[in-house]
Amino acid sequence: MTNEKMPRALITGASRGLGFALARELAKKGWKLIIDGRGVDALETARKELSQYSQITAVPGDVGDNQHRQALAEAARELGGLDTVINNASILGPSPQPELLSYPLDILEEVYRVNVIAPLAILQAVQDYLRPDARIINLTSDAGLEAYPNWGGYGSSKAALEHLSAILAAEKPSWKVYWVDPGDMRTQMQQEAFPGQDISDRPIPEASVPGLVALLEEDLPSGRYLARKIKVEVA
Repeated sequence: MTNEKMPRALITGASRGLGFALARELAKKGWKLIIDGRGVDALETARKELSQYSQITAVPGDVGDNQHRQALAEAARELGGLDTVINNASILGPSPQPELLSYPLDILEEVYRVNVIAPLAILQAVQDYLRPDARIINLTSDAGLEAYPNWGGYGSSKAALEHLSAILAAEKPSWKVYWVDPGDMRTQMQQEAFPGQDISDRPIPEASVPGLVALLEEDLPSGRYLARKIKVEVA
């Protein structure tokens, strides 16, 4: 496959954790990537490492900011279009997480802005540069299904993202739309969710990557998936 035909993807929240682990795997496969993250230094470090494998465009910023989303769209245009958008960026909210009746509403608005509105807004911004058979991955959580006490803010935002994804799949049957629970992982966000607890027993983010790659490479129908339960074809 020539360089011009290599697939192209936008991955948000790719400076660390699952986003970076997935970006590294796709870069090694030759994918051309646009990556973003809020931390300029961390994103540049990620870009330098990934650039040894493939063409990487790093666009620092907050997915909740419209100007940043327009910058991502411009990067997509300059890249020659996108095969895939992976909406991985999200925020937890307060740590430790409060009960709903004491949840600061201004922070709840921010959680929804980043976790629900931003993924859709990114797709709206880049839609003119998406292939007709594009694949979309929205990263969700079991907290979007289960009623865990003290997870009302984050959990309800992920529930909204799941239903938004399902409706998008119904409205865009030519796309493959996946809303994916990566499972518990040993990440900074997981540590923030459980302050003071030992999370060393959680799998590393790389454990969830093969399932995500399978969604991008195999012919699986739109729907909800558990990343570590996806059957991965072995070459």
